[in-house]
Amino acid sequence: MANQLGVLNALDAAKTQWYHFTAIVIAGMGFFTDAYDLFSISLITKLLGRIYYFDALSEKPGTLPLRIAAAVNGVAFCGTLAGQLFFGWLGDKLGRKRVYGLTLMLMVICSIASGLSFGKSPDGVMATLCFFRFWLGFGIGGDYPLSATIMSEYANKKTRGAFIAAVFAMQGFGILTGGIIALIVSAAFDHAYKALPYNVDREHSTAPQADYIWRIILMFGAIPALLTYYWRMKMPETARYTALVARNAKQAAADMSKVLQVELNAEQEKVDKIGREQFGLFSKEFAKRHGLHLLGTTSTWFFLDIAFYSSNLFQKDIFSAIGWLPKAETMSATKEVYQIAKAQTLIALCGTVPGYWFTVAFIEHLGRFAIQLMGFFFMSVFMFALAIPYPYWKTHNTGFLIMYSLTFFFANFGPNATTFIVPAEIFPARLRSTCHGISAAAGKAGAIVGSLGFLYAAQSTNHDKVDKGYHTGIGVKNALIVLGAVNCLGMLFTLLVPETMGRSLEDITGENEEDNGYEQRFSVEKVPV
Repeated sequence: MANQLGVLNALDAAKTQWYHFTAIVIAGMGFFTDAYDLFSISLITKLLGRIYYFDALSEKPGTLPLRIAAAVNGVAFCGTLAGQLFFGWLGDKLGRKRVYGLTLMLMVICSIASGLSFGKSPDGVMATLCFFRFWLGFGIGGDYPLSATIMSEYANKKTRGAFIAAVFAMQGFGILTGGIIALIVSAAFDHAYKALPYNVDREHSTAPQADYIWRIILMFGAIPALLTYYWRMKMPETARYTALVARNAKQAAADMSKVLQVELNAEQEKVDKIGREQFGLFSKEFAKRHGLHLLGTTSTWFFLDIAFYSSNLFQKDIFSAIGWLPKAETMSATKEVYQIAKAQTLIALCGTVPGYWFTVAFIEHLGRFAIQLMGFFFMSVFMFALAIPYPYWKTHNTGFLIMYSLTFFFANFGPNATTFIVPAEIFPARLRSTCHGISAAAGKAGAIVGSLGFLYAAQSTNHDKVDKGYHTGIGVKNALIVLGAVNCLGMLFTLLVPETMGRSLEDITGENEEDNGYEQRFSVEKVPV
């Protein structure tokens, strides 16, 4: 294109090189840590209940009181939502690189601090855990818009979707590693400190040393993040930010000359010409050009995360409800952690991880729109297929687990990946990180609704089977029907999201075109169905 900067053309046309893989690993390890930290809490909530809310008179092991369970499960999401909005905005104001190291250090410090506690009282331990998990979430929140934007702005146009998907796919390995670490730690403690099942010896079913298990699991999340800190600090600022936002063509050309190992000319006069109309996020012009796109990215991410996070965080409750996990009272505390971790690791291995990498493999062939629509459709199908004949599945555990794994497979070979990718492509460079942060924050609002809603809703309709301190809910069957309906809404709002496959970022956003050309081109572009 006539107005396209040479440095951006070079990035768009670049063959896949070593720096692409370096960027994937550096950004991806942040996501590995994000997923590990966010989902590892589901491995230890039952253990926390046994340790800190033990009641010798109860026939069942201790469980977290309702308000504590809601706080422990939801507080990191509240922090993530705030972090996505704040760091998304900051990434556009100060630059992607300047903020990138800050989010990582926050994650490292708070991962370690999450495993520490002030005092021994249940309230003191839970308050400390929730405090540090909020700030852990805040750092994780910053990683979403920054990692997506950096990878999007570094990638070439032919493989951009696959590269962003590969960064996001590290989330699958984070979830899997969380399960594996929990398996190793719980097995080691179970071997070293034998404890009897709760229904045999209530008081000694939880070994005193079990208090270290949840701390080790949470603190391990700091290690992978810490290993990539140095490399994160060495990454240059993206050329698109330097040229199109900071308006420094010379620096953009110098940075990318080193990265691409080619000689690039600074074209300051072109930088001065393009993107002269700097409309803001709350302007009529933004609403006209990108309002429906932002509605599409926020709503689809919101609906996805209601289903995705509620299913992920409460796997253990679903497994217990269908009888795949032994009853809590028939196990010791360490054995229960082991069984929960084994179940979640199996689901991650069979459904979650493969789904992410199917997206990486097919996104540049099928496109974002088709994968997202297909994913929402099959998630709806499998949720309804689990819910409607629910009594049947109680006696056919294997079939239930296969279907349940398929919902995760199509979440990840579907909207869980594409909702992350598309907001990093369809908004102008000066608002890209902010709009991605807003879209991601809408997703985390969905995660909060899903995690807290499922906590209440999935309780049995039979009062005798409800956990201590909880009210009766609508049951797992009806909760799954609700999640299926939510996925149908996700399908509907996907129609607002444009296809971006194979096009340069500036072509998509119109940043290197005259205003009338932009409007005419974008208005006639149809979404493939």
